[in-house]
Amino acid sequence: MTASVCGINAEAEVKLRLSPDTDDVAEGFRILREVLRVSIDTKVIVVSNNEDSAHASRTVSMGAYVFLQTPMNALTLDSAVTGAFELYDFERQINANATKEREPAPLAGFLTRHPPMLDIFRKLKKVANIDITCLFLGESGTGKEVLARALHGLSRKNAGPFVVINCGAIPESLVESELFGFEKGSFTGAEKRTVGKIESAHNGTLFLDELGDMPLSAQAKLLRFIQERVVERVGGRVEIPVDVRIVCATNKDLKTMVAMGTFREDLYFRVSELVINVPPLRNRSEDKLILSRIFLNQFVLDYGRRAVDFDESAIAAIDAYTWPGNVRELINKVKNAVALSESGSISSVDLSLETAAMPVLNLKYIREGAERTAIAKALAISKGKVTAAAKLLGVTRPTLYDLFRRYGIKNDHKVVPLTQLVSHQISGWSEIDQSL
Repeated sequence: MTASVCGINAEAEVKLRLSPDTDDVAEGFRILREVLRVSIDTKVIVVSNNEDSAHASRTVSMGAYVFLQTPMNALTLDSAVTGAFELYDFERQINANATKEREPAPLAGFLTRHPPMLDIFRKLKKVANIDITCLFLGESGTGKEVLARALHGLSRKNAGPFVVINCGAIPESLVESELFGFEKGSFTGAEKRTVGKIESAHNGTLFLDELGDMPLSAQAKLLRFIQERVVERVGGRVEIPVDVRIVCATNKDLKTMVAMGTFREDLYFRVSELVINVPPLRNRSEDKLILSRIFLNQFVLDYGRRAVDFDESAIAAIDAYTWPGNVRELINKVKNAVALSESGSISSVDLSLETAAMPVLNLKYIREGAERTAIAKALAISKGKVTAAAKLLGVTRPTLYDLFRRYGIKNDHKVVPLTQLVSHQISGWSEIDQSL
């Protein structure tokens, strides 16, 4: 693999010329692995003239920031380098929030390259020390509790407790005593005074998980606490002030529940001062392989296995699978595969996933697909008027005619069905990360 590896960190930029033998890619992968082993925070940009999509997938799964294929324009490279520096700077700022006791950084356990997830991290940093109630919405297994713990770790209350209440796991008859505690003798079996979970979160963060499953009868009591920030134990008469940061999460559609009368509207407005939608793993194509690699290395160490790697079938299957169970399912698949592995590689069969075709990563084909689609849309909008279409595309009229000839697109100055304009479809285009 003829390539350049550019490692970006705070102090140096390293460029290595890899093996000129296109059939010998082992040295390139070895150097990439060694760079990341020595400095895991380094953002590596791999630039190669190798058109094998399997090599591109493997470099990204090993931890490279991005894989670029030559020839490419300066704008593409500039965008990649800028993105790498921005991600490095953001991670460095997060790590700076680690405590003096050198505890792990709050977001160190949540790895992502997905832009919407990076936006979530920026929001958490901005509101960490503001007394605002946050509501995380998303499917089960997307990492809502991990993000809640990160918010706690970034806040001034990080020295206090992080108390989790699973609102759907508490029987309706026990909700009040579990949340607010009870005095001795307040009911049968109350043999001693017991502090409720809300009170135990004093000076810390109270995480209300699965809030949408809380019984309607308990929602009024929770609302009063959020408004007044005092609790009164069952059987008690003393109001006890509680200073907590409130963070909630649910996989339910609370707005629909409000409309149906199964969730209090006033409570919804109280808990949704800041709403953060956590995207499912199937929409985070950039994260699937890198997270798989992280979990693979973790479980190899935990189980004392020899070094193993994903083979091409595993990489393709991980990328193609929709992951209905999100990150939690990914962890389980990789964990089981490592535990049962008997060789130096893990296949799609080991992961209990169907074999899939490798994704299309060739930048030439991606650019062609993007240009065809853009031309088709511009002609459709301009009703076949070449001058207007060229203006929409930001090119000259002669350039647009050149593109017509290159891609075999015909235009008769009339509205042409989009399906006729796009004569060539690229397999897997909809799944390609167009930011590259």
